[in-house]
Amino acid sequence: MDNMSITNTPTSNDACLSIVHSLMCHRQGGESETFAKRAIESLVKKLKEKKDELDSLITAITTNGAHPSKCVTIQRTLDGRLQVAGRKGFPHVIYARLWRWPDLHKNELKHVKYCQYAFDLKCDSVCVNPYHYERVVSPGIDLSGLTLQSNGQPASILGGSHSEGLLQIASGPQPGQQQNGFTGQPATYHHNSTTTWTGSRTAPYTPNLPHHQNGHLQHHPPMPPHPGHYWPVHNELAFQPPISNHPAPEYWCSIAYFEMDVQVGETFKVPSSCPIVTVDGYVDPSGGDRFCLGQLSNVHRTEAIERARLHIGKGVQLECKGEGDVWVRCLSDHAVFVQSYYLDREAGRAPGDAVHKIYPSAYIKVFDLRQCHRQMQQQAATAQAAAAAQAAAVAGNIPGPGSVGGIAPAISLSAAAGIGVDDLRRLCILRMSFVKGWGPDYPRQSIKETPCWIEIHLHRALQLLDEVLHTMPIADPQPLD
Repeated sequence: MDNMSITNTPTSNDACLSIVHSLMCHRQGGESETFAKRAIESLVKKLKEKKDELDSLITAITTNGAHPSKCVTIQRTLDGRLQVAGRKGFPHVIYARLWRWPDLHKNELKHVKYCQYAFDLKCDSVCVNPYHYERVVSPGIDLSGLTLQSNGQPASILGGSHSEGLLQIASGPQPGQQQNGFTGQPATYHHNSTTTWTGSRTAPYTPNLPHHQNGHLQHHPPMPPHPGHYWPVHNELAFQPPISNHPAPEYWCSIAYFEMDVQVGETFKVPSSCPIVTVDGYVDPSGGDRFCLGQLSNVHRTEAIERARLHIGKGVQLECKGEGDVWVRCLSDHAVFVQSYYLDREAGRAPGDAVHKIYPSAYIKVFDLRQCHRQMQQQAATAQAAAAAQAAAVAGNIPGPGSVGGIAPAISLSAAAGIGVDDLRRLCILRMSFVKGWGPDYPRQSIKETPCWIEIHLHRALQLLDEVLHTMPIADPQPLD
């Protein structure tokens, strides 16, 4: 594959393969890769003789509709439907699903006023430019398979939270969004947000947690928001004072890239002036807000790692909000797998007990600074108290009836006393693998067995940990005599 097709936007003069590859990078993930590729190939071939329309399509899709574009037309068939990979559907709906709304119903599209060849105008040609249509609520939508996301439910279904002060909405009215008479805020419906668990680590779950499968908590994408459009919600958390008066660190995070257990390239530091950073698989030079993994070389790289790296694609976006909360948006065509103590807690799991699968186009909170700060304070206090009690037990000074000295009671305290600085540092670190997962239901038990992954050190959290350790020093665990 040539570099042009990866790094530059193609034009109508480029080979069909290059154009298809570029347009595939922008699909929303609702259809299978095979179907999407067939549909896009079919369209590009039909437009190859109409260069201005093909250029309009490329512009519309690669800029997410940011620039005005002309009609992109194909011949209308007798019954109005287009057959792709053995399936028939209305052409404007097929391409709107591919590039804008993966859960679109066929009755939900309304053309914009300037579209000359809209499907409803019944011309000989049909416009399939997804940005020449708007999505409207259809009165005939069956909502029976959907569940209501309201203020009382966990944010991890949505990948967003009312309590965090942001509710994602699309640029127009969305199907399934209706006014919630209790709160006055829009309520959002989501498919498949019921709870099941299949895997070796069965545990009780309350309803309306993220969907579970294959031993991994899975976060399905929310209804795709129009880029940059959010609905502000009144939020008392916004007025909380900062946890610490120390000035923010120069870099809000540093990212190390690994292939199996080998770090590849230098650690990438993200300045606090860049709250959003993209980690992708391309070969552009890395900048302040973009870490490109495609350019990194590794003499120990295997063919399996090379294959996995090809699928990183647009990768992920990490966003720092407020004093140090972190959100992830999956831009890749493939899911990413995240180790996050925040998501563990949200799902009622023990810290470090689960791996969270985040689907393409999902946008989800993965780190909460206040929760992390509370956790490090609690663990440091527990370790301090347990170490003191362990010393007392060894000396035979445990109070109460039947007190005994020696090794036996000391062992019961050793787990808590064994909390060291490294354990607390882990609270300030996120780990994320691309394409391949790990855990109890995968052949890979550790993230260090996955072909490509990143470790993200969160500097504000590490700064707070320093403060906690200064006020509440804990000794690194000592072996018992």
